[in-house]
Amino acid sequence: MADNFFNDDSKRHEPTLGGSRPSGQPDTRSEPKDADQGSERLTRGDRLQHERRDERGYIRVTLPFRVDLDDSDAELSGNDVSLGGFSARSSRRFEPGDRISASLLMMAGATELIVPLKAESLRSVPAEQGSGYDTSFEITEIEPQHRELLRQIIRSALSGRTPNVEGLIGGEDPQTPRKRQAARPTPPSRPPKPMGRYILLFAAIGLLVLVGAATAYRNFMLIEPSFAAVTAPRIDIRAPGPGILGEHELTAGEQVERDQLLTKVINSELESDLILAEAALDYNNRLIENLREHIQGGMQEVSLANSAQPASGDTMTFESVSPEIAQARVDQFETVRDYESSRIAALEARMASNDIYSPCDCLVAWALSSADGVYINESERIMTLIRTDEDDVLVEALVHMNDISRIEPNQQAYVTLANSNQPIRARVRNVALDVERQPRAGFPSWVRQQQNVASVLLVPEEPLPAESVGQPVDVRFTEAPLLGAASERIWQGVRTVIQFGDQIYRAAVEDSGTNPEEPDDTSDEG
Repeated sequence: MADNFFNDDSKRHEPTLGGSRPSGQPDTRSEPKDADQGSERLTRGDRLQHERRDERGYIRVTLPFRVDLDDSDAELSGNDVSLGGFSARSSRRFEPGDRISASLLMMAGATELIVPLKAESLRSVPAEQGSGYDTSFEITEIEPQHRELLRQIIRSALSGRTPNVEGLIGGEDPQTPRKRQAARPTPPSRPPKPMGRYILLFAAIGLLVLVGAATAYRNFMLIEPSFAAVTAPRIDIRAPGPGILGEHELTAGEQVERDQLLTKVINSELESDLILAEAALDYNNRLIENLREHIQGGMQEVSLANSAQPASGDTMTFESVSPEIAQARVDQFETVRDYESSRIAALEARMASNDIYSPCDCLVAWALSSADGVYINESERIMTLIRTDEDDVLVEALVHMNDISRIEPNQQAYVTLANSNQPIRARVRNVALDVERQPRAGFPSWVRQQQNVASVLLVPEEPLPAESVGQPVDVRFTEAPLLGAASERIWQGVRTVIQFGDQIYRAAVEDSGTNPEEPDDTSDEG
């Protein structure tokens, strides 16, 4: 039998819990004062409605639910529901006999339950309050398991409980009376053992043991050199000859490119020799030309100068000779001219060598200042350049002869820079009792004077910056790579924590020392 949803309560033969009352009869019911809004208790009088005996099919309850239509995106707001049908408010009017496929979306605690069904429209009337239409639907098709779910939800609402998934899964019927079980005295519960404290204590002890073992292994088992630093090939630029150093603006730390003009040496004596040689060459050329003109003119006697060097300091005299003797003297003058020409080429080459160019793409490590016209001697050092390619920046370590037998080429080592806590893996390139033939920058000369040490060059796996040349580094050689890596990382982690704590302590001390409490200098003036 179909539900009749929209009937006037005043025409009914039985009183209803949700309708209006005849005038003059006081309302003796009272609302629950402390009703929880989240629990949506359904024991209020306006949530349950009864039909007359001749029209009663199923008991209707008012629940918060929504109707999701399958054939459109529209969603209806539910009014009340029963096992036989439901009522919902829609924005459009449904004609009697319209069939729909929908899903009832009902909340059960924090979970939304979906009840799919098919229904048929019975009637649609304008809503008494607000806009839209109140439409009554009769359920025509519904699966048995969905009908059972809907029945349990309705019975939960009738019993005054909020539907929840736990009760539905447990199979508990809300309106089924339960037998009370006699309360058994529970034994006094013991306080739980503080297992967390023991776990933290054991973890702290294990951490201390691990740090101690790593420190001992690092300091006693790994090979430590007496000194190590980042080095690179060094190129010393020296003066090709004596003179005054030309002006330049290069300072330590600047990058120079290959064939870039660095500076020049100004040699005034060399410039004077070049000027005199060019003048003597010009004099001999003119003298030879004049003699040839006189010989070719058929003259019986030719006037001839007694010297081919006008700057020799001797007094210039002339004499008359025969053409044969003049031709012989021309040959002598040509020999002198060739000598002066060769001399000019040599002087120009020496002048060109005074212009100093960069031999590579290098970094300036040191440069002699050119202020106030500095005079330099031949072979005096002017600049020091450093090669900065990836294969040139290496780590050099001095290892004692007692430990050098434990180091082999391609052996693994760990390098830690001064401003970093992350060790860098490196491999041994070569071991030598003396340094390489090419000098390297970044190693103090007094360190190389140590006795009973050997030089070991290390190639880091990560390229080192060129600015780090000359910085001392911490190097450890290991014969067991796994243990060495673990101990090095643990040690560096502990070192980082210690440094961080020291920084915090120093900052706190400085703040307390520089910001003392200032006395109150304010005074009341009368």
